[in-house]
Amino acid sequence: MDYSQIITIEPGKRSGKPCIRDMRITVSDILEYLASGMTEQEILNDFPELTTEDIRACLAFAAEREKKLMVHVA
Repeated sequence: MDYSQIITIEPGKRSGKPCIRDMRITVSDILEYLASGMTEQEILNDFPELTTEDIRACLAFAAEREKKLMVHVA
């Protein structure tokens, strides 16, 4: 998935954390909600401005970052 149009990083917003579509919702916010047991539908209900594609972009971003981390450690 090409998340480059969905995940944005701005130094002055949320301390430079990756955010969704220029909003103040961070990738880590979404990952924490999922990790705590919230379903995708519950997140979408709580944040109607989000889409399923936004949540999948967060997962793709995290997966790619994890791959990069493994390359640097190895």
